[in-house]
Amino acid sequence: MSFINEPEIWRGILESVPTGLCVLDSQKRIVLWSDGAERITGRLRHEVVGRSCVSEPILHCNQTDWEYCSEECPFAQSMKTAHRVEAKGVLHHKTGYEIPVRTRAVPVYNEHGSIIGAVETFEENKEASNPERQEHLSQSESDPVTAAAGRRTTESHLAKAFAKFRECQIRFGILLLRIEQLSKFKARFGAEAASSFLRLVARTLEGTLWKAEVIGRWSEDQFLMLLPACEEEVLQSTRERVRRTVAGESVEWWGERHSLPVSIGEATIQHGDTLEMLLDRAQASLNASSAWLSGRSLDRGPQDLDIRGSK
Repeated sequence: MSFINEPEIWRGILESVPTGLCVLDSQKRIVLWSDGAERITGRLRHEVVGRSCVSEPILHCNQTDWEYCSEECPFAQSMKTAHRVEAKGVLHHKTGYEIPVRTRAVPVYNEHGSIIGAVETFEENKEASNPERQEHLSQSESDPVTAAAGRRTTESHLAKAFAKFRECQIRFGILLLRIEQLSKFKARFGAEAASSFLRLVARTLEGTLWKAEVIGRWSEDQFLMLLPACEEEVLQSTRERVRRTVAGESVEWWGERHSLPVSIGEATIQHGDTLEMLLDRAQASLNASSAWLSGRSLDRGPQDLDIRGSK
């Protein structure tokens, strides 16, 4: 078959595969980007081919939320070890949210046996999401804007966790996140822009809090996350991880990227608590976080909305 020796035919075949597929050269420049990669990341071929993955916020983060497009990334490891490397991590979608993925990278050789690059396949990691949470959401009320659990569903999960604590002494914690200045953002850019940012936050929380039993839309600008079997120290570190991740996200609107500050409060269930007492502590913690954030804004001086935009 004559097409075997036609490079452009092979390129067309690889580009058309529905799986995420990316080829890098030895300088970590992207030289091939498949249809599947476009679908999963939202980034078109012409937007990434020729660019260095070191400078692109696409590949990758590991599950402890630090960027590892360095000597630790699957590409670099496969070229360094001359072996296949498999990993779990997240990719950054073009619209801002994170996607849990499984990746496999293998080195690419030239005719002399020298490694000249690497090829990686990636696919969404459905196991990264809590299956019980997904099953319950499919059978219950969900928020129409974000597809997160609705308020009543979230309250139902809280009541069950509280009953389990009283019966079996299995502790749990909650995180309460507020998107600051969402109403100003909505007034300035419109309801659909605000909805896009809410969806971005919901997807980011879904990808970050794989162990959460429920992630719910608690109010217009708040989300509540329930973490089972969670001690106070773990909850505090999780709070900081979530804050860093969400604060680094942005939504593209009319050619500019915009991000909003977030505040997070936390509380763990204690002996003698009622649900109201637990929620009051989380709200007080959230209010303290908001006050601290407002103080930082005042220290920087007056601004025309604390809504950050960039090209």
